[in-house]
Amino acid sequence: MIVTQKITPFLWFDNQAEEAAKFYVSVFENSRIKNTLRYDEAGAKSSGRSAGSVMIVSFELEGQEFTALNGGPHFRFTEAVSFVVNCESQEEVDTLWGKLSADPAAEQCGWLKDKYGLSWQIVPTILLKLLGDKDAEKSKRVMEAMIGMKKIDIEGLLRAYER
Repeated sequence: MIVTQKITPFLWFDNQAEEAAKFYVSVFENSRIKNTLRYDEAGAKSSGRSAGSVMIVSFELEGQEFTALNGGPHFRFTEAVSFVVNCESQEEVDTLWGKLSADPAAEQCGWLKDKYGLSWQIVPTILLKLLGDKDAEKSKRVMEAMIGMKKIDIEGLLRAYER
């Protein structure tokens, strides 16, 4: 397994690492599975896995490398860590939201959880520009509008900004 990036997110799954990697690669363009390592006899014995079952999957999403491990049920994802996806259009926001969101109760302010419990922030790039405006009233209105949203609506942000 050759790593070309200095820091790589490492995702712990019970036994869905390969399934999750394939799912994420299907969601994002310019993405691919790079390598799959399987448990050998010794690793299988110490981990309680079957020899030949998937241990680690290396994959790339839009140029960002990730590693997924089938490590067992010991750990779960929390909202303390999420991945921000910067989107150039409402169409991109809508598309990614539709593919990734699996828990409507967890949706708020552009945050969602996928079917594996991993948190994502699907953020239009214009949001930071509007929030950082020198006019404090405009940025305050944008913040208030965003707080009331689940999936970020660019037109709604712009209406609040221009009000």
